[in-house]
Amino acid sequence: MMAKVEFHFDFGSPNAYLSHRVIPEIEKRTGAVFDYVPVLLGGVFKLTNNKSPMEWNKGVLNKSEYGQIEMRRFIEKHRIVGFRWNENFPVNTVLIMRGALVADRAGVMAGYVEAVFRGMWEKSLKMDDPEVVAGELNAAGLDGEAIVQGVQDPAIKQKLMDNTQASVDRGNFGSPTFFVGDEMFFGKDKLTDVEEEIVRAG
Repeated sequence: MMAKVEFHFDFGSPNAYLSHRVIPEIEKRTGAVFDYVPVLLGGVFKLTNNKSPMEWNKGVLNKSEYGQIEMRRFIEKHRIVGFRWNENFPVNTVLIMRGALVADRAGVMAGYVEAVFRGMWEKSLKMDDPEVVAGELNAAGLDGEAIVQGVQDPAIKQKLMDNTQASVDRGNFGSPTFFVGDEMFFGKDKLTDVEEEIVRAG
């Protein structure tokens, strides 16, 4: 029996978007199916006393510049097209992370994730604006208004909190984070290790 493979993500992470673009390659090669688990990155940071890379790297000579080089290399290696830094960054992701759970409940998680990642990291949209989000979802063939309204459901709010806490309890401190069974891997650059673990655990 193949090990369970999970992708704990927040749409606000550009590296989560880049991972999302590479995951289909791994699924095709291994036969694994990644379970997308929405977590709130701000909540993860609060629970773990972590900070965003922008905060950690502030004032550190050369580190942010190297991060941009590393990102460019990853994009070129995996032939990712369309990536664009969101001019509204940082974006409050509470709405769209709750929306992912509404979409999951409605059975349209895959389409939702693709639409939101595109809006966030290809179209540079303000994805904390309910009207913008609903419009993007409608354009993707989803019921944008219903999903946006659904984020007010107390059960959805609680589910996102529970997901976030459970992820931290397992060792998560940021996004993107992957689990293959109980083995945790952090960061897009660990996707090779993730694939190797899938094969090993196969």
